Amino acid sequence: MTDKPRRVITASEVGQYTYCARAWWLAQIQGLQSANVREVAHGEQAHAAHGRRVAGYHRTRRLAYLLLLLAAVVGALLLAQLGIL
Repeated sequence: MTDKPRRVITASEVGQYTYCARAWWLAQIQGLQSANVREVAHGEQAHAAHGRRVAGYHRTRRLAYLLLLLAAVVGALLLAQLGIL
């Protein structure tokens, strides 16, 4: 019985396997590199850029909610100052 470290299979690998089991086998088991390395690198850069845009959207949305809450508080204070509330 050998105590080999267990290999972790990522979700990306599962996706690659379901798309093409042969490509997964060639890359992961045989250690061969894809012929379209440039396209893969471009895709990874595009995904990273998209992820940054999505993160920026979420930051902007949180800021908008914070500003909306601040405006409501200031409005309530002004109305209370004028005796309307």
